[in-house]
Amino acid sequence: MANALPEINHLSKDERLSLMERLWESFERHSEDLPLTDTQRDELDRRVEAMEKDGDPGIPWEQVVQKIRDKRIWEARS
Repeated sequence: MANALPEINHLSKDERLSLMERLWESFERHSEDLPLTDTQRDELDRRVEAMEKDGDPGIPWEQVVQKIRDKRIWEARS
């Protein structure tokens, strides 16, 4: 794995972001491999309860990612 790091450093920012997204998605597909501690489970339960009580689901993930990408494009042009 250490040998892969120099190759990663040669990737563009967009390529590294894409790689991070793919890695994160791989965890989602195999979430059973990442067991939660009791503390983590309690915190997630607390957050779900607060979210259900609030009734506002927030912003969809796809919109969050697009906002970040748009901001990065705008900043790169400035």
